[in-house]
Amino acid sequence: MEITAGGLLEVRITPADVGKRVSVRRVEAVVSGSPEFTDTVGVLTSWDQGVLLITKKDGQSVRISESSLVAGKIVPPAPARRRGPAASFEELSRVTARAWQPLESEQLGGWTLRAAAGFTRRANSVLPLGDPGIPLDDALARVTSWYAERSLPAYVQVATGAAGTQEMLGAELERRGWASEVSAEVRIGALAPVADVDAPAAGDLRLTRVPDEEWLGRYGKVSDPDLARRMLVEGPSVWFATLPGGRAIGRCVVDGRWAGFAAVTVDPAHRREGLATAVMAALARRALEEGASAAWLQVETDNPGARALYDGLGFATHHAYHHYRAAS
Repeated sequence: MEITAGGLLEVRITPADVGKRVSVRRVEAVVSGSPEFTDTVGVLTSWDQGVLLITKKDGQSVRISESSLVAGKIVPPAPARRRGPAASFEELSRVTARAWQPLESEQLGGWTLRAAAGFTRRANSVLPLGDPGIPLDDALARVTSWYAERSLPAYVQVATGAAGTQEMLGAELERRGWASEVSAEVRIGALAPVADVDAPAAGDLRLTRVPDEEWLGRYGKVSDPDLARRMLVEGPSVWFATLPGGRAIGRCVVDGRWAGFAAVTVDPAHRREGLATAVMAALARRALEEGASAAWLQVETDNPGARALYDGLGFATHHAYHHYRAAS
């Protein structure tokens, strides 16, 4: 917090600092005559009518009454990672988009409208990497119309928590009644440690270029196998891993220095046997052979088991993203 030479806390932010990363302290409550304080760090996304809106790294929006502030200051961006791969938000966003391609897309300025007959939100949402080139309300009207023409709900994928992410866009969507439905973390890590994991269960694992019926059956999100295959095989260099009997599966897309892991799924009857690790290790070794050195993956925030697995493999959160759905 900002402390003056006289030892007093001071608010050193104003409405002119909207869009900047700030740290504030506010009075949360008064207990037995003594104030209790709460600190919040995030992007100041609005300051209207005496209320501040701060978007935290995880995408949570916090509303704070101006009258409750006791201290506030602008803070620098979060420090760069000291170990593992480094990546800008834009680089990683484009890599992850190439790994999960839609069946059709259309540009609206710097926004990409993506559709794939409703198969996954990632392939049926707007990727807003830049300015749409028209006023926001006009852009959102075009987005909702475009998806309605395809009998799909309109989603916009909004990222938070890293330099260059889209907290301001998320706040504008919330003002217009769009609701955040699903949040996930994008994590990155070094690839070699994943490949080096001792995973004896992988002895009979198959690596293929196309998902077979056993793979699709374990994935369990497929109502149209032909559509799923068309989507899943798209990418710079795509590999599918399957343990016989559908015990575990995984998908990996190799794209230059990056290897992206997805759809790592284990039969509930075989959990805690190291099968997810075995699948990832096998895919990582193949990615290393193709020249990759860094890894990324996406994990929903309400999946503690997967998050614990990825913690153990050295993956750290780079940023978060959230799918905002248009108000009905």
